[in-house]
Amino acid sequence: MALNIFGIMGKKQIGIFVLLMVCCVPFKTLKAQSLHPGTPGEGDVEQMFYAALSKKTVEDNAGAAAVFTKILEIDPNNDASLYELANIKKLQKKYPDALPLLEKAVTIKPDNSWYWLSLADVYEKNNDFLKLENVFTQLIRLNPDKPDVYFDKANALFLQGKYDDALKVYDAVEKITGPSDDLTLNRQKVYLKQGNPDKAAASLEALIAASPNNIRYYLMLADLYNSVNQPDKTAKVLERAKKVDPNNGLIHLGLADIYRDKKNVDGSFSELEQAFSVPELSIDQKIRIIAGYIPQFADPNARASALALSKLLVTSHPEDARAHAIYGDILLQNDKVSEAKASYKKSIAINDQVYEVREQLVRIAMGENDLATVIKDGEEALSFFPNQAEMNYFVGLAWLQKKDAKKALTYLKNAASLELQDKELLSQTYSALGDCYHELLNNKLSDESYDKSLQYNAENIYTLNNYAYYLAVRGENLIKAATMAKHAVEAKPNEASFEDTYAWVLFKQKKYTEAKTWMEKAMLHNKDKSATQAEHYGDILFNMGNADAALQSWIKAKEYGGKSAGLERKINEKKYSE
Repeated sequence: MALNIFGIMGKKQIGIFVLLMVCCVPFKTLKAQSLHPGTPGEGDVEQMFYAALSKKTVEDNAGAAAVFTKILEIDPNNDASLYELANIKKLQKKYPDALPLLEKAVTIKPDNSWYWLSLADVYEKNNDFLKLENVFTQLIRLNPDKPDVYFDKANALFLQGKYDDALKVYDAVEKITGPSDDLTLNRQKVYLKQGNPDKAAASLEALIAASPNNIRYYLMLADLYNSVNQPDKTAKVLERAKKVDPNNGLIHLGLADIYRDKKNVDGSFSELEQAFSVPELSIDQKIRIIAGYIPQFADPNARASALALSKLLVTSHPEDARAHAIYGDILLQNDKVSEAKASYKKSIAINDQVYEVREQLVRIAMGENDLATVIKDGEEALSFFPNQAEMNYFVGLAWLQKKDAKKALTYLKNAASLELQDKELLSQTYSALGDCYHELLNNKLSDESYDKSLQYNAENIYTLNNYAYYLAVRGENLIKAATMAKHAVEAKPNEASFEDTYAWVLFKQKKYTEAKTWMEKAMLHNKDKSATQAEHYGDILFNMGNADAALQSWIKAKEYGGKSAGLERKINEKKYSE
């Protein structure tokens, strides 16, 4: 265990002292001592010392150390230089080098508190608590009215297992400061180490008796009993506290833990509800509790409990955007999409600077295929957060689905340039860019984008499918197209659009029997009547020599909504044409 050498009560004050002790050295310590004839005089040493301090001020520690070292060659007992050089060694984490310098400095000037404090820091780093104890003894000698140093000494004794001696030091502190919570807590720590929880409890009961309305003492006592695994006593103390302050959230949280450990689920949750209803209880603590349910969301009861607590969260913290955002998340997990959207919007109305909440709204709109909302909310989000790759991807994808490839291209290129780490997002972005360039009749850039998508994720089945299909449509690189299409149907069986693509690649390879088999699978697995699949099936049948069946399939394609001139020509001429 690391030792806090600056104590419980005086940490900030001592921190300031440490800063000062680096800079403030009494003038009289600078003078050279026991100078021999022919050596530099006192004035020279002083000039060298201030020159070293100047170097240290501009963070030229190496230069400063060289000058301090030179001073010590001239005057080995120059305590100020010993101290300053030691501090430079400490900054360089060279504690073994700093140690002898400081030990010599305190020998030369035993009444200098700064030297002792710096030495204490080195002993603490080395976990040399016995020597540290002596340092604090010296500091108490120099500062007998400062309780901070007593606390430090008691802590050093505690870490050596000298518990009775530590208690005696706390008694000395009490003579200076009178009773205090810090003394009670530190004594309690000692009593527990001595295996005497009853004595620790008695000291807290005395505080309660003196201040029966101070809830903090009840909570301290409950925590004590909890630390020594006495749940019944813990519960009794908390129930006592509850009578004093029934609206204290920490009391309800403590009881919730006790009931949970006793498998009293209803009792535990009831206490949680009461705690969440208290506005004064930290929202951060409440959010952590709700987050604890997330790993259990496979259990509907866990989702329901989180939902109930989230609702209480927005009731007790209606002006906190985080409450509405968390409520939205939990509503979404409970499939309450409409209510989740409303909660996210409330969160944004309070604080519009949280990107994640905006992203949740856009994701919902994507899931609902509400392209107009994706574009509207996404572009608004990008006005606040223009460098979010995923939001650029969402908006670009929405424009692409709305058949505006030029607008889509801008956002998708932004997404590709902004994202550096997420390989899946990069794969999806380049896949969409491939679709985009295809729509813009730029086959070269389309193929390059698809290839890049597969570099980031060779298993991206949507890229495999679309790339294969467009190669087949162009009648190019059919071997590669067949390999990709086959990979896609194997990776996701019974997907009609993938089966249709594979069938069409096989058709282009003039493998009509295989193409027929796969097109029939596609039509079987497609829940909707597809004009494209019906037309393709007719093309396959015609090339297999079954012109009558082909004509019937083309007619069905027209009935299903097919309107292309090519389809009309096939029906009118009763034959296949490219």
